[in-house]
Amino acid sequence: MKNIKSIVVFCASSKGTDATYQESAYNLGSRLAELNIELIYGGGKVGLMGAVADGALKKNGKVTGIIPNFMTPHEIAHHGVSELIVVDSMHERKLLMHEKSDAVITLPGGFGTFEELFEILTWVQLGLYQKPVAIINQNGYYDNLKSQINHMMDQGLLNKYHGSMLYFANSITDAFQYFENFEPVPGIFKLKKDQT
Repeated sequence: MKNIKSIVVFCASSKGTDATYQESAYNLGSRLAELNIELIYGGGKVGLMGAVADGALKKNGKVTGIIPNFMTPHEIAHHGVSELIVVDSMHERKLLMHEKSDAVITLPGGFGTFEELFEILTWVQLGLYQKPVAIINQNGYYDNLKSQINHMMDQGLLNKYHGSMLYFANSITDAFQYFENFEPVPGIFKLKKDQT
């Protein structure tokens, strides 16, 4: 893919009740390694996070995990990754993820996944992060979110221009195709990272 050397993946630290979520996470990691794209992720060894990392590592891909120090004593950190960066805070973790990535993919997840996704979408809207953001909407997991975004636009609380900055992909291939054709959405402001 043009200009894509690293992708940050947001996803659950749980496996979920549907085994296909873990399988797809593993497959995404494998595909990134095959394309020689570095995986940037939350540094965990469990759930979908662990699966995406293991998929990349199995194919000798480069995997950078970024994890806050308060999580490491709980044996959550994946010490088999290419590089494990331990930071002081959740905000520092996200900032480093964004700095190191050329694109974002979001897989199924919970509150943490949503929080990471919405912070980066806000940064896109403000002009701080002008790179592609895609959700892989496996099994319609994010259908309700898509409906909510449409509702926000219909109610005039999100303009349609910025509502288009999140791409709902049907598959890994679909997300990669979107990245190939991506054109940045101009942000409201041109901010620097220290203004967040």
